[in-house]
Amino acid sequence: MNFYTDSCPQAEDIIKEQVRLLYKRHKNTAFSWLRNLFHDCAVQSCDASLLLDSTRRELSEKEHDRSFGMRNFRYLDNIKEAVERECPGVVSCADILVLSARDGVVALGGPYIPLKTGRRDGRKSRAEILEDYLPDHNESMSVVLERFAAMGIDTPGVVALLGSHSVGRTHCVKLVHRLYPQVDPALNPDHVEHMLYKCPDPIPDPKAVQYVRNDRGTPMIFDNNYYRNILDNKGLLIVDHQLATDKRTKPYVKKMAKSNDYFFKEFSRAFTILSENNPLTGTKGEVRKQCNMVNKHH
Repeated sequence: MNFYTDSCPQAEDIIKEQVRLLYKRHKNTAFSWLRNLFHDCAVQSCDASLLLDSTRRELSEKEHDRSFGMRNFRYLDNIKEAVERECPGVVSCADILVLSARDGVVALGGPYIPLKTGRRDGRKSRAEILEDYLPDHNESMSVVLERFAAMGIDTPGVVALLGSHSVGRTHCVKLVHRLYPQVDPALNPDHVEHMLYKCPDPIPDPKAVQYVRNDRGTPMIFDNNYYRNILDNKGLLIVDHQLATDKRTKPYVKKMAKSNDYFFKEFSRAFTILSENNPLTGTKGEVRKQCNMVNKHH
């Protein structure tokens, strides 16, 4: 805890303040910050490899199919610049990525989670192994549970982390296979009408911003409404639907639907474990000067 106490005592406050200001201007940034945590930390290490741009030799993780719809990376650069003005070369992009996700959850009405710092930044993209680590939205529940278990996250932890789908939106590209050519009979018919209205094309244009909000009731609030929705067959993604029907996960879904406190407690625990996945510490890695490129070594 408090890794930067001596080297940059303002670090966490600067990040928190930047998140607050950016969130006020662009509410959707908070969803992006939260998604960053999963996409960076679940792939081998919380080392901000996600943020590296493509080079002639390496494809960026940001360009990978699994990163479809990820955006707002420029706001992390704003936060990094603010931190650099105060303490140049001290605070890693990996810590900024994790802490902005933490503070984004608070901005959305979720729990405050105290976190350790001192992660260092990786020097290579992990795009080529990304699919071996990151569970996809249409994977079987067994695969999803296995991938998270490999990071030390148990079943209630997985159920809680998927509660992130209480905010944000799902692009039609990820939904149309449940609507066309036939509507998935598992979907709540009342919800289907809304989904068809939002996603009118069987083959949506990936560049067009066609999407359905994950939680129509409280789309901007991080709460347990997601669990009530999926029990009512209003889960948008296959994984949402499976969470509410698989006998391994359903008991926790029901418990979280009843108790927001229980959801927050399990979410905080799982978020912490995810944020500490295999970090680079000590002399491993580096502290990037710019989050989208490795430092030039002379």
